[in-house]
Amino acid sequence: MMDRESIYKHYEPGINLKIGKDKKVYWFVYSLNKLLISLTNNNYNIPYLSNLQELNLSPVRIQYLGKLQGHPCYCAEVPSDSNAPEGMSFIDLRSLYGALEEDIFLLAGKALQIVIWDQTHQYCGRCGAHTEEMQGERAKKCPQCGLISYPRIAPAVITAILKDNKILLAHAKAFTGKMYSIIAGFVEPGETLEECVRREIMEEVGIQVRNIKYFGSQSWPFPHSMMIGFAAEYESGEISVDGVEISEADWFDVDNLPELPPKLSIARDIIDWYIESYS
Repeated sequence: MMDRESIYKHYEPGINLKIGKDKKVYWFVYSLNKLLISLTNNNYNIPYLSNLQELNLSPVRIQYLGKLQGHPCYCAEVPSDSNAPEGMSFIDLRSLYGALEEDIFLLAGKALQIVIWDQTHQYCGRCGAHTEEMQGERAKKCPQCGLISYPRIAPAVITAILKDNKILLAHAKAFTGKMYSIIAGFVEPGETLEECVRREIMEEVGIQVRNIKYFGSQSWPFPHSMMIGFAAEYESGEISVDGVEISEADWFDVDNLPELPPKLSIARDIIDWYIESYS
């Protein structure tokens, strides 16, 4: 099972904007959903300074994130035509996994979700009025009709299916190369997580499962998912891919595994658990 240390051992969440006179703070700066990064002596870092004017950047909006090891943290969106300061680059967050310190990477994911939410909820989705920040919680409220909008989080299940010491792995049409992974899908209104597990597996590979057990969860900020991991036992049926999302699927043992997802994902955590358990 997942044993990743909680970020809350080092991070204190915060909501309402608290720009003060701190000498230096962490800045998670995004342009076109890419994070501003500096590379010094083969180390990747986010800006750590008092304000973005030092980099000649003018943020569109700023959100307060809280404190990491006592240091205030902010996320900011800058215009899409912003040029990265000398010695810095705007880089896709996925490609920075393993290059940034883990706490910084996790906060960068949170910052990305908040930046996108802030960007897409400037106006009320019901009446079109300009929204206002609420005090005391991460939300925007419409002053006209009262609609409250929170950051969007879309729950999705992802499940390892086991049969006779083998694991079912599938190649999705959206995957690049020949990578295989476990079955995943978004939860629909009115479903429990376990019902979603059964439905997605039946829809995508045509089999039924039993003994569904919780594995762990992972925030997946691409752009706003919450992945909930499970392991389940095969019950009945023959593999029959849907041909829409899944193009190939088969049973694999630990000595005959295909190309696997990168370490970044909970999918790989679950597959690695299978490998360790059945080697």
